Amino acid sequence: MADAPVTRFHLQELSTRVGPIALVTIDNGADWRKPSTFGPDALESLAEVLGRLRTRDWRGLVLTGKPLVFAVGADITQFPGITPERAREGGKAGHELFGRLRELPFPTLAAVNGAALGGGLEIALHCDVRTVASNVRHLGFPEVFLGLFPAWGGTQLTPRLVGAEAAVRLIVDNPLKQNRLIRAADALELGLVDHDLDPVEFLDESIELLLRRIEAGEGKREPAADLSDVSEIVRKARARVDDVVHGQAPAPYRALDLIEGAASWSLEEGYAAEEDALADLLPGPEAQASIYAFDVVERRIKKPAGVPDTQPRKVQAVGVVGAGLMATQLATLFLRKLEVPVVLTDVDAGRAESAAESIRGELAGLVAKGRLGEGKARFLGSIVTAGTAPDAYAGCDLVLEAVFEELAVKREVFGGLEQVVAPECLLVTNTSSLSVADMADGLARPERVVGLHFFNPVAVLPLVEVVRAPATDDVSLATAWDVARKLGKRGVLVKDAPAFVVNRMLTRQSTVLMQALESGSTFEETDEAALRLGIPMPPSALLAMVGPRVANHTLQTLHDAFPDRFPLSPTLQALADGDFPELEARNDRPSVGEIHERILEALADEARRILDERVVASAAELDACLILGAGFPFFRGGITKHLDQTGISQRVSGRLLADG
Repeated sequence: MADAPVTRFHLQELSTRVGPIALVTIDNGADWRKPSTFGPDALESLAEVLGRLRTRDWRGLVLTGKPLVFAVGADITQFPGITPERAREGGKAGHELFGRLRELPFPTLAAVNGAALGGGLEIALHCDVRTVASNVRHLGFPEVFLGLFPAWGGTQLTPRLVGAEAAVRLIVDNPLKQNRLIRAADALELGLVDHDLDPVEFLDESIELLLRRIEAGEGKREPAADLSDVSEIVRKARARVDDVVHGQAPAPYRALDLIEGAASWSLEEGYAAEEDALADLLPGPEAQASIYAFDVVERRIKKPAGVPDTQPRKVQAVGVVGAGLMATQLATLFLRKLEVPVVLTDVDAGRAESAAESIRGELAGLVAKGRLGEGKARFLGSIVTAGTAPDAYAGCDLVLEAVFEELAVKREVFGGLEQVVAPECLLVTNTSSLSVADMADGLARPERVVGLHFFNPVAVLPLVEVVRAPATDDVSLATAWDVARKLGKRGVLVKDAPAFVVNRMLTRQSTVLMQALESGSTFEETDEAALRLGIPMPPSALLAMVGPRVANHTLQTLHDAFPDRFPLSPTLQALADGDFPELEARNDRPSVGEIHERILEALADEARRILDERVVASAAELDACLILGAGFPFFRGGITKHLDQTGISQRVSGRLLADG
C-alpha cells in the first residue's frame, strides 16, 4: 500500500563500562497498531547498519523494537503475483543479511520487547542471546497458516535451538490450530529465549545482561540440540497434518521436510533448501490464495461500504429470549464482553434459571484456570439473571431472540417484546435462514429489527452475519454493527435473503452430497470428496454437530425460495426424523473425484448467484464469511479464489467471481 510506513533499523551508540555497545531499534515510525515489517527498504536499512557495525571496535549489540512491537516479519504486500525468481531473491537477501548479523565478531542480544512473528522471530534467532518482556503474548511462526514456512532460517535454527518436537509444534502444529501463538513464559520454557524480564526496566536489564556476558568472556554461541529423534517426530507430525489438511496444502509438508533436513545439513545447505522451497511455494496457488485471504479478513472487511456513519445507540442492558445452548452461549458472550446486565427468559422458567447458573459456573471455571479475576467473576455473576415474564426486558437496550427456528414463533416473540421495551430498544434475531423482514412485518417499529447471525460454537467462530432488512434504519444497523465489534466478532454486512451466505453455500454443497448418497455413494466417500476442499471437519460430523433437523429446516427454507437448486432430500429428512436411512453402495455410483468436481461447480454457481443478487457486496466478503464462519482454509482463499484459479467459475458462469 502506498501509505504504508517504512521500517528502518536505527543505530545508536551506548557508552558503557565495557566500551561502546550498538543499540539497534526496528521502527517504522508508526504506533503499535501498525507493526514493523521487513520489505525491501527495511532490508536495505539493515544492510547499511551492518556495514556501519564493521567500521569500529564495537563490544556488543542489542537489537530491539519500537514500543510494544519487536517485528512481525516480511511485508506480505510484496507477495501477490511474485515470480519464482523474485521469491528466491527475497529468501536469499534475508539469509545473507541475517547471516551477517549472526557472524558479527562480538556478542549480540535480541531484546524482544513485543510481538515477534515470522521474520521478526527469525532475526532474533540469529542473535546469540534472546530476552523477552514477560508481558509479550504474541510469539510464533504463522507462515504455514499462510501457505508458506519460516524462510529466513526459521526451519533450520529453531530445531537446532529447541529440538525437533518443539520446532514442529512452533512451525507446523500451532499455525494449523487457528494460528496459535505463544507467550513469553512458553518461549522461555521451550528454550526459544534465554530470559524473561519485567517489562518496566526491560531494555536496561537486557543491556545489563549483555554487559555481564561480555565481562565474563562469554562469546558467540552455537545452538546444538539433540536431533537424533527428528525422523520419528516428523513422521508422526505428517500424520497429524494429514488429519488437518488432507494432503491439500503443500506448505506444512515442506516445512517438515526442512525441519528434518536441519539434522544433517549445514546451515548454508539449509538456507539453500529454504530458498528452493520458497521459490516453489510462494508463487503457487495455495500461498497466493492465503495472502489474498489474509488481506480479506485483516483489511478489506473492516470498513464495509454499507455500514452507516450514524452514531450508534448505547447498549447498557441486554435481554436474551430463550435458554437453550445457543442462547446461553450468546448470553455469556454479551456478559463477558459488554459487562452489562443480561437477563434471560424461557417458556420453561426453570430452564432460564439453569442457564443463568451455568453461566455463573463457567465464570467460576475461568477463575479456577486463572483467566478471570475472582472479583470480576462475582460482579458478572451478579448481573446475569433469569426472568419469568416478558416484562423482565423492560429496561433493555437490546433484546436478542434465540428461540426455535420457526417464523411464527419468532414473530410472536417480537410482538410480545414490542409491548414492553422502550421505543429505541434494538430487536435482534439470531436466525440462521429465515427472513428478518417477515419477522418484523406487522410490528409498529420494524425499522429497529436487525439480524445478528452468530455461528456455533460462539466462542470459537468469529463471524457474525449482520443482516439489514429493507425497513432497518441507519441507527439500528450502526448499533448492531457496533455491538458485534465490541463482542470481538468480525461482522460482514449481508442482505436479508434466504439463509444469507454461509448456510446457503453449505446447503448447496450438502445437496450435492445428499444426491451422491442417494446414488449409492457412502458417507466415507462424500466426506472425502468434501475434505478435498481443505475444510476442517467432515460434512457428516458437521451435520451431527448442527443437527439434522436444523439442516433440514434450512434446506426447506432454501427449497421454498430456489426449488430447482435446493431439492428436498429423503436422506436428510430421514435423519431429521431420527431414522438412519438404508443406503446401499452401487457400482454405478459417482467416484470421489466426480463428487468433488460437482461440489466445486455447485459452489461456483451459488457464489455467482449470491454476488449477482448483491447478498454481499463482493467476492471478498463472501470469502470472509466462509473463512470466519465455516472454517474454509486460507490456502483456498475462502472459495472464490480457488474457483477462479482453477477455471471452474469461468466454466460455470462465464466469468471470474472476483470480477463481481
